[in-house]
Amino acid sequence: MSTPTIVVLKEGTDTSQGRGQIISNINACVAIQETLKATLGPLGSDILIVNNGRTTISNDGATILKLLDVVHPAAKILVDISRSQDAEVGDGTTSVALLAAEFLKESKQFIEEGMPSHVIIKAFRKACDLACEKIRELQVELATDHSDAEMRQLLERCAQTAMSSKIIQNNKELFTKMAVDAVLVLDRDDLDEDLIGIKKVAGGSMDESRLIHGVAFKKAFSYAGFEQQPKKFSNPKILSLNVELELKAEKDNAEVRIDKVADYQEIVDAEWKIILNKLDAIVATGANIVLSKLPIGDLATQYFADRGIFCAGRIPAQDMERVVHAVGGSIQTTVSDIKPEHLGSCERFEEVQIGGERYNIFEGCPIAKTCTIILRGGADQVIAEVERSLHDAIMIVKRALKHNAVVAGGGAIEMELSKHLRNYSRQIAGKQQLIIAAYAKALEVIPRQLCENAGLDGTDLLNNLRAQHSKGEVWYGLDFESETISNNFEKFVWEPALVKMNALQSATEAAVLVLSVDETIKNEPNEPQPQQPMGRGRGIPR
Repeated sequence: MSTPTIVVLKEGTDTSQGRGQIISNINACVAIQETLKATLGPLGSDILIVNNGRTTISNDGATILKLLDVVHPAAKILVDISRSQDAEVGDGTTSVALLAAEFLKESKQFIEEGMPSHVIIKAFRKACDLACEKIRELQVELATDHSDAEMRQLLERCAQTAMSSKIIQNNKELFTKMAVDAVLVLDRDDLDEDLIGIKKVAGGSMDESRLIHGVAFKKAFSYAGFEQQPKKFSNPKILSLNVELELKAEKDNAEVRIDKVADYQEIVDAEWKIILNKLDAIVATGANIVLSKLPIGDLATQYFADRGIFCAGRIPAQDMERVVHAVGGSIQTTVSDIKPEHLGSCERFEEVQIGGERYNIFEGCPIAKTCTIILRGGADQVIAEVERSLHDAIMIVKRALKHNAVVAGGGAIEMELSKHLRNYSRQIAGKQQLIIAAYAKALEVIPRQLCENAGLDGTDLLNNLRAQHSKGEVWYGLDFESETISNNFEKFVWEPALVKMNALQSATEAAVLVLSVDETIKNEPNEPQPQQPMGRGRGIPR
């Protein structure tokens, strides 16, 4: 008697499993690698992405993957690890995706030969642990008792390495100084990069970008009377409000029944009295600058102009918080009982023209734990890429300040780890030997791709690197200036050790995750049923 067929999944569900499924997932990840690999390194190309009519030019791995509409579920894992690398350490977003795909590519031969994926997973995890252990052993701790000038030099070297592959590499002296200055302004215990404001003004050249030790924001929407207000102060008192200073037309907002015209006049007078009392209370505080998250109307604007006070309303919440961080005081939700300690101060306030925009700038702030970078560039796409590049450099400086251990870049650390794992694999027997050797080979994808993007002979240079590393030259990597190999530690091509460890761990976990997926079940979304035209039913009149 035959067993009846039991239908568990709905009709149209796509199921695929087994070895073929794992290979299909590996191929999808390798396709992502093909897209990204040309962007790696100082001589990598940019990719132009057109998304819903918006054009983006970038060589930042996380940005490219975010904008690509990746639909394959396994390939989406590479998108996620690239984003997490960007959020955690800021740089190495392309490297992490290339490494993950290369680990999978190397494991493909074992899957095709019928090796169980859990054996590969176990060996990959072992190899990752060994590699991270070796990085900790090799990393050079930068002494934190250096003088400020020496510490700054160390941070600048890390920032320059992060910028070498970016659009701003030709202006790296300006932007390196900017990135280091911006991070050093922050509170050492917190290092919250959100307190570094980045404003973009189209027009001009990149050289015109500037760092302001304080806060700058675009001039808010202004009413009549604004032009009569002073635009420059020395040592002003600054009042920050979350109060609306606008004369409301209550006829739109309330219903009042009256018998006599005199009663109507009383209502109008009461409205004026309320707002004038608020304005008098603000003037009485002695504030020279009044800022508010909510609108400041034309009556208040003119009132402040007559008394030599500058005001700005509808200021974005993030800018307002950064102002309070810099100048002191606190945001008030009422104008009654404002004490001197509620007011902030700074050395200079000025409204200046930058490109086609006017900016309000607060400088010389007493507790300046914040700063603002104003970026210039010929096109919006260029400025957007400069911002992304600067973000990477800022994150690298931040990590180097928190975790003061560095390794050499330019493929040096990858070659040393590859040599270390190869030597280890020769000391063990069985399948693990083959898989760890394959992991070691996969690490060479970084220097090989760097050579390819620079138009150099990868085979020759990699052979030279292997020879140097076998002699114990730990820090030998690629030198693009002389198109040969050199000691990259002495050349100051430095990267925080944390970046490399995070990239290896994330890439290995992503590869392990893809290899552990044996079956994919894909539910097609239900097709919406076409609506039947409403007919004339019984009892429904025409």
